[in-house]
Amino acid sequence: MSKIGAKFSELKEKGKKALITFVTAGDPDIKTTVEIVKEMEKQGADIIELGIPYSDPIAEGPVIQQANERALKHNIKIKDIMEAVKEIRKEVKVPILYLLYFNCILQYGPERFFEDCVNAGVDGLIVPDLPFEEKDEIGSVAEKYNLDIITLVSPTSNERIEQITKNAKGFLYCVSSLGVTGVRKDFDTDFDTFFSYIDKFTRIPTALGFGISTPEHIRKLKKYADGLIVGSAVVKQVERSTTPEEAVKNVGEFVRGLKAAMDE
Repeated sequence: MSKIGAKFSELKEKGKKALITFVTAGDPDIKTTVEIVKEMEKQGADIIELGIPYSDPIAEGPVIQQANERALKHNIKIKDIMEAVKEIRKEVKVPILYLLYFNCILQYGPERFFEDCVNAGVDGLIVPDLPFEEKDEIGSVAEKYNLDIITLVSPTSNERIEQITKNAKGFLYCVSSLGVTGVRKDFDTDFDTFFSYIDKFTRIPTALGFGISTPEHIRKLKKYADGLIVGSAVVKQVERSTTPEEAVKNVGEFVRGLKAAMDE
């Protein structure tokens, strides 16, 4: 069992759900990213996603797009993020995933990329623009290095859910709404129907993401999945901060509130 799967099993035994949080690496700077990740774990995050900045993040809404732009202004490179994860791993024990786009892996070189991920302490990848049909392109390399490539499934997947979930690893990323990431006030998806399809075909842990941004959302949605993913709302805490120290503090307080709602 991978480290990600083990975390879900550990939480299930305790009757708890996973809080998965996201931050863009290099926003506002890479040193602050290290401190933010440490603080997120300290305040209760069970799994942490690190976004690798990219110039054309097609799945992201304006909040994360702007975070990408801020990070890229510092000319941040993947190798810098790898080094940051090594630093993070001196203290942080929870699973860490990269969220990145397929072209980043291709440019870096898949074999080298996966080897460096393992050496840094990364446990899995979320690649939003990797079509299910092309997953095998990197799947064998990922398997060689025991890295989970997280499968995404949406409310419109319907009859394809069986095929999509067949070889899913780590957890199943269940997209709450159509469109891009971002803070939402409410959700139109019929989650009972969505998860009835998923539960029919797979027993892999599920995590619901896209738009979850408040403790109220956590309370409303946690019954559906084994974990909830909060991304843009965390990034907004960084965006609204005037200093790196304030960014760490704001993210920490926000994550603490989400965790409290998750554990109620």
